Amino acid sequence: MPNPFFSFKQFTVYHDRCAMKVGTDGVLLGAWTDVEFAVRILDVGSGTGLISLMLAQRSRAQITAVDIDADAVLQARENIEASPWKDRIEVKLHDVCSYAPDACFDVIVSNPPYFVNSLKCPDGQRNTARHADTLDFDRLISSAARLLLPEGAFSVIIPTDGMELFLTLASGCGFYLSRKTLVKTKPDATPKRVLLELKLRPTSCISDELVVELSRHVYSEAYTALTKEFYLKM
Repeated sequence: MPNPFFSFKQFTVYHDRCAMKVGTDGVLLGAWTDVEFAVRILDVGSGTGLISLMLAQRSRAQITAVDIDADAVLQARENIEASPWKDRIEVKLHDVCSYAPDACFDVIVSNPPYFVNSLKCPDGQRNTARHADTLDFDRLISSAARLLLPEGAFSVIIPTDGMELFLTLASGCGFYLSRKTLVKTKPDATPKRVLLELKLRPTSCISDELVVELSRHVYSEAYTALTKEFYLKM
């Protein structure tokens, strides 16, 4: 039976009632997102609360996490209540497309559903978490543009084969690419994921690559440096 939780250095994430478990994508986004000057953060499609917890560890920001899955919201609330940052993270059962907060955010993050038009499994909850039917790129991007402060940043992790579409839609909503990191599982592998940071003002773009493993369970220096404050054995 799979382990119902994943332990990090400063917090534990239970994920047995969530469709999407703790994984590398979420850890990458939580560690990579720039929160140096963050005051208010919005985590869209927050799932277990993993990314919100990572960003709370890395900042002093007030964080709002939203998800449409009631089970995920309940589990995220439990994970956050057991963490050192329960007073700075609020989890809401809400569709971001209709979400109307009192104030906008200077950082928005999302590890969004990404299987567009692909074969679905019988598990409806897992489909909601993994497929873009309930939150496609267009609605995610337009929601981010509506909820982001003019000087803010919007960060996501998506499959590389969806990057061209994502950036085209983002440009149509007034976004400019400010940072891009292609993620490789091994040095000679084709990148399967990309981390993107977008802003609402023209800016130059910083591009790089990140290799996760040099060989089986031998992590690159860059990946270790990025995640060492979280993983127990880094």
